[in-house]
Amino acid sequence: MTTRGEPGDDQSDPGLGAIMSERRRLINLGYRLLGSLADAEDVVQETYARWYALSEREQRAIESPGAWLMTVAGRICLTLLGSARARRETYVGAWIPEPLPDPTEWISGRSGVGGTDPADRVTLDESVTMAFLVVLDAMTPAERVAFVLHDVFRYPFGEVAEIVGRTPAACRQLASSARRRIRSARTPAGPSAGQAGIVRQFRTAWEAKDIDALISLLDPDATATADGGGLAVTHLDPIVGGERIARAYAEIARLWGGRTTFLECAVNGRPGLVAQQDGTIVTVFAFAIAGDRIRYIWAVRNPEKLRPWHSS
Repeated sequence: MTTRGEPGDDQSDPGLGAIMSERRRLINLGYRLLGSLADAEDVVQETYARWYALSEREQRAIESPGAWLMTVAGRICLTLLGSARARRETYVGAWIPEPLPDPTEWISGRSGVGGTDPADRVTLDESVTMAFLVVLDAMTPAERVAFVLHDVFRYPFGEVAEIVGRTPAACRQLASSARRRIRSARTPAGPSAGQAGIVRQFRTAWEAKDIDALISLLDPDATATADGGGLAVTHLDPIVGGERIARAYAEIARLWGGRTTFLECAVNGRPGLVAQQDGTIVTVFAFAIAGDRIRYIWAVRNPEKLRPWHSS
């Protein structure tokens, strides 16, 4: 793969600084493809291991080390996505992508290249929202890789084809199919301040166990999904329907009693909530809001997915 060099590429002497400067971009790619920061970091480590397994002569023969690293990382992610489907069959309950506390680390991608209509591409900040990641997770591995590399990281289909192992035309079709999925699932999001206000109202009503107020904030067809991974108590199946969610969450508030504190914060770049017990974050809540109603709630309780929150 011999694409244009990225900032930090040193084509005459790809030293440690230039190579390590690619780490953030590799993490960005891995997280969007795998939905797990821990898995993304493993991919980056493996990618660097393969780079340093090359001889100095082989390294110097690579025109763009940054592009080489992205190619290798993309291929590793593609392999992992295939095996992840098998692992999900034994996962306890619903699987939700790992939530992140600070969006600023994860929204930088590749600057736009080529002539693709910008209307066909998602914005970088949207590509890390929980709603977006959940739709990505429903795609085939090849769809996901082709779409993220092209529409998010702006790679031409010829370069995407080298990573996916298909023709450029086939990759174009994969990205088009993925784009249709994104469009059909996309909810019209209002201003961030308005969304934060709705989350705040939800928090207040929830703490008060006010079922009527909760119902008024939830879309009648809303869905609440929880991920405990068998390591925390959750509803194993999604709860569908605003009234059912309101009653279930009121019961949760009753069971948690006064030992739980709710805090408003950004979750993957959108207004969300965290629940603390004895000073420890035990649940992270992400929301998708359409208009003035909550359409989706994702509650992540699996402690393995909350590690970034303990160090944030």
